[in-house]
Amino acid sequence: MALVSINELPENILLEVFTHAPARQLLRCRLVCSLWRDLIDLVTLWKRKCLREGFITEDWDQPVADWKVFYFLCSLRRNLLRNPCAEEDLTSWQIDSNGGDEWRVESLPGDHGTDFPDSKVKKMCLKSQLVDLKAEGYWEDLLDTFQPEIEVKDWFAARADCGCTYRIRVQLVSENYIVLASFEPPPVTIDQWNSAEWTEVSHTFSDYPSGVRHILFQHGGKDTQFWAGWYGPRVTNSSIIITPKMTRDRGPLHGSA
Repeated sequence: MALVSINELPENILLEVFTHAPARQLLRCRLVCSLWRDLIDLVTLWKRKCLREGFITEDWDQPVADWKVFYFLCSLRRNLLRNPCAEEDLTSWQIDSNGGDEWRVESLPGDHGTDFPDSKVKKMCLKSQLVDLKAEGYWEDLLDTFQPEIEVKDWFAARADCGCTYRIRVQLVSENYIVLASFEPPPVTIDQWNSAEWTEVSHTFSDYPSGVRHILFQHGGKDTQFWAGWYGPRVTNSSIIITPKMTRDRGPLHGSA
């Protein structure tokens, strides 16, 4: 019986095979031959993979500039901050400044506090963290050519019986730790005898310079009464999420292992 080349399969069958293949392997397979390259670059293939992975539904009607990029960014999409609600105490967080009675992890709502809007969030603390984007699976071409949006969020609240000042700084940093873009709003001061309500802070980085390889997330503050104990701002549910843009097309995507 004569051996049959995989390229002799009908193109729709070969396309179905590629739909089930690992995405990063497909980027390498583009180099096999012109037929494979053309099939792997088809919008149909990456739209099928998005549907198969549950990134979209059958009735999806939003515009997508590059389905291949959209697939990879959706597959990598998650909170890049580890232990964001301090469920594992201060694991993965670095303490940059530890004045007063130092940082502490508390269970919500805490003394003179209020419940967090999301009932799944149970812990809070003050902390900082550096995210290595390459270690998290984002390669240079994906970051530099397509510039996906980087969404940053944080939540803070004061104790009802004590005023405090809250501050946050998020920086996009190069391989050599040069700051390329920064989000650092003015500190927020809350008066004593407040409602202890939770406030969300959010910022989206877009159209930032090429060369971003790390993200520095830093937040904290202090109480305004200078009491002994833990009376500064409470923070929790922090997040850094990289999400695809759906309105821009910048050419073919080339991956790296």
